[in-house]
Parts: sequence; structure tokens; C-alpha cells
Amino acid sequence: MAAVLDPSFLSPLFASNSYPSHPTYLKLQRFPSKPTANTNRPCSAGNPSHAPSTSSEYREPDPEPDAERTRDRRRVVRLAWEKLVRWSRSWRSKAKTDIFERTNKVVVLGGGSFGTAMAAHVASRKAQLEVKMLIRDPQVCQSINELHCNCKYFPGHKLPENVVATTDAKAALLGADYCLHAVPVQFSSSFLEGIADYVDPGLPFISLSKGLELNTLRMMSQIIPQALRNPRQPFVALSGPSFALELMNNLPTAMVVASKDKKLVNAVQQLLASTHLRISTSSDVTGVEIAGALKNVLAIAAGIVEGMNLGNNSMAALVAQGCSEIRWLATKMGAKPTTVTGLSGTGDIMLTCFVNLSRNRTVGVRLGSGEKLDDILGSMNQVAEGVSTAGAVIALAQKYNVKMPVLTAVARIIDNELTPKKAVYELMSLPQVEEV
Repeated sequence: MAAVLDPSFLSPLFASNSYPSHPTYLKLQRFPSKPTANTNRPCSAGNPSHAPSTSSEYREPDPEPDAERTRDRRRVVRLAWEKLVRWSRSWRSKAKTDIFERTNKVVVLGGGSFGTAMAAHVASRKAQLEVKMLIRDPQVCQSINELHCNCKYFPGHKLPENVVATTDAKAALLGADYCLHAVPVQFSSSFLEGIADYVDPGLPFISLSKGLELNTLRMMSQIIPQALRNPRQPFVALSGPSFALELMNNLPTAMVVASKDKKLVNAVQQLLASTHLRISTSSDVTGVEIAGALKNVLAIAAGIVEGMNLGNNSMAALVAQGCSEIRWLATKMGAKPTTVTGLSGTGDIMLTCFVNLSRNRTVGVRLGSGEKLDDILGSMNQVAEGVSTAGAVIALAQKYNVKMPVLTAVARIIDNELTPKKAVYELMSLPQVEEV
């Protein structure tokens, strides 16, 4: 059994220069089951090739050990899976649902694609739950209330009937148990200041927005309490690899909620988790927010590589370098390295950098293809946060004395100080250094 699980059993198959002499390899050799015609003839002088051989040299290996190894391997896999299933059932039986059962109203600030998707997700979990969307656009508001769809972002998706839209902030916030904040970062401060009088000081804010405020370098965990003039406003950051369209289609998704308040983060986990949405918890708010902001800038860089047709080698090298830069800055700011390599870091980076649904990647592709930034942004109906975040990231890197070549290059391209072609040349000309 131990031999089956020992990795060295497979090493001869991968060590191209050593496998012929490996004893395990020799045992695996298969020889003819029958002796050749001249096997029993005496050898002739000077021709040792005709020397008689014992029948054991030509015996077919017994198939029984192979079959036994296969059965043992399958038994190990089956037992491991059964153990996982038992653990999962035990965990689910202990999971609390009282928070969700006691929740009567959730307000969603913003009528964009992700806010709409999360509103639909929460509303679909409980028909008695009131989900109120505070929306600026009267036309979108009307389409949600009369046609049960967001005509601007999801005209082909029907929303649950308990999703109701309004342009009245006071009516939307009155009696809410939780608030999902889905307003773009750059507009959040002024928006929240305008509704601060209607916000209960104990209302938990779950931020869906990713990015850094351009002039102040603030994250949402700083923007929300300051704009609401309440430093104790309960706050949770939600992040992870999640496209709104796939959430609307109920495809399996996993995300992270982060808060310093363990009781609050567990409550939000109950509120959002479902059969197709896994919610992990974290206390590393800084790591989750910084990774979520910087991945948008890296996605622009990945798009530029794609638009310039620089190939897969370049793409892999650039994204790997970008991941390192994000880790350097995040850890300098106090984040945990495990957060950066988790769902809200590496998971979100992979999705945003490699998939065409990414708005930030699309901006990069078009920049790499030679289009002007103003023309690109003018043709988009959604905000690409990475464009405004890029400059803030570099200012933050300077504050913490972190070198970030790839993300700095993106900021210079966005500021029209560097062409994509020149940026590639300068990045490739950087000193050859030890990887850290």
C-alpha cells in the first residue's frame, strides 16, 4: 500500500536521463511470453547471443499485483471522498440560519450589473425578503418594477418579484437590515454624503465596490464611515472571482467576506451563501480590498499584451510579475500573504486577466490594439475601475516604498506618457534580478 502512494514510484517515468537503470523501471519491462526458436540450442563459440537463458527472463509479469494496486488506489480515493462528504454533512447540520431567517429587508445601493446580480441572488433565497434597489436612472427603475428586469444591463434576465426599485433614498433605507453598496468607488463619497441622513448608524454596509479613491488613496472601508460621518458604521468587504452575468445564471461561484467583526462577518456569510455561491470569511480587510483594487490595473496590462499579440509566454510572465507586485504592496500595508494568494487575490486576478467578460481587460486589449483611451471609455456603458485606480496605486506604492514596474507602466500608458510598445521595451530592459 505504501508503495502505491510513494511518489518515487512514478519518478522513472519523468526522469528521462535515469529511468533505464532504475530498478522499478526494469521490473516494469515486458518480455515475450514465449521463448524464441533458438532458446534451447547450445551457444556457438564467439556468439554469446545464442547462449541459453532461463525461462524466468521471458516470463510475463503477473497481472495480479497491478490489479491489486489499482483496487488499493481506488479504495484510498473512495475513502477520502466519503470522509469529505461526512465532514460536509456534519458542518452543514451545525450551520446557523437564524440570521437569514430574521432578515426582512436588504437595500442595494446602485443599479449596475453587479448590484443587480446580488439583489437577484439575495431575493431568490427567500420570497418574503424585501430587496429594495436605490437607483438613479428612472428608466431602469421603471423597467425593474414593471418588467422585472434591468433593461440596461440584463434585459434578458427576469428578476425575482420581491426586487423593487426606487429613486427615493429615504424609502429605500427605512427599516433595512443590511445594505449592499454597489456604487463605483470614485462616486461613492459624494453619493453617500447625500444619503447620510437616512442611514441608521447600526446598518451593516457590505461593499461590492473595488478600487481606490483617486486623490485620497482611500479604500471603501475608509470612504463609507467617513462619508456617513460615523466611524463605527459596521463594514464588510465582499470580493472574489465573480462576473455578474454568471451570478445571474446561477453558475457556481466562490467569494470572500472580510470584516474585523467576526460576528458580523459570520452573519453576512449566512445572508449570502447558497447552493451556487460559496462564501468564505476573513478578518483581513486590507488584503481583500487592496487585492480587489490592484487586480483591475493588472487586468489592463494583461489586455494590452493580448491586444499587441505578444503571445502566451509574455502573458504568463506579466501576470506572474503583477501578482508579485500586488503581494509586495499588500503585505507592506499589513495584509496577509495568504489573502493575496486566495480567492480575493489570485482567484480574482485569474478571472479578470484571462476572461473576455472583464471590462478592465477589454480596455487593455483596445489600448494594445492602438485605440485612444478617450474613445474606449466613451463607448463603454460600465465603469472600468482600473483606469482611475492606476494612478492611485502608484501613489500608494511610493508611499510604502514599493517598486511596481508593471502597474506603473499601466499608469503611464493611461496618462498618455508612454505607448504600449515603448512600455514593453522598457519592462524587458529592466535589470535581471533575483526573484522575490
